[in-house]
Amino acid sequence: MKNLIVLSLLIAGSTIGFSQTEKPMHEIHAQMMYNFIKYIQWPNDAEPGEFVVGIFGEEDVYNTLKGYYDGKPKGAKKWSIRKLSSADEAGGCSVVYIGKNKSGQFENVKTAVSGKPILTITDSFNLGKKGSCINFKVLDGKLKFELNQASVTSSTLKVASQLSSMAILL
Repeated sequence: MKNLIVLSLLIAGSTIGFSQTEKPMHEIHAQMMYNFIKYIQWPNDAEPGEFVVGIFGEEDVYNTLKGYYDGKPKGAKKWSIRKLSSADEAGGCSVVYIGKNKSGQFENVKTAVSGKPILTITDSFNLGKKGSCINFKVLDGKLKFELNQASVTSSTLKVASQLSSMAILL
């Protein structure tokens, strides 16, 4: 229940609108990604190993996640935050974040992760409809997120209803 309240406050806080006193967008994205991950189940969650979060583009998001979570425990696994230099590297991750500056590579990443339990998170117009599992979207000056249920299902991931209820469902 505590996690749901934290997620709700984080989502609500991020939808207030943008001002110069708020956190930088890369920190908001990193925090929201962390909370998304808490509400998603991977088929191999109970197995030991690394929980790899690959960042394609967006150096600030990479640095923030690396500083906060790299090497820390995540259940039976350990967080591993990696910078991806090509779409082909996405296939070895549990989560792939594609920043705006690499959105043109989305189709290549989508091909690399097809049929694998990999959560794709993007920050570009229309990528939710094109197959990203989660896509950040600004509506009326407020940060929201789209959840593509078909993409999540084809990735063999399970999303908690608490997260689905806060998303723009596609």
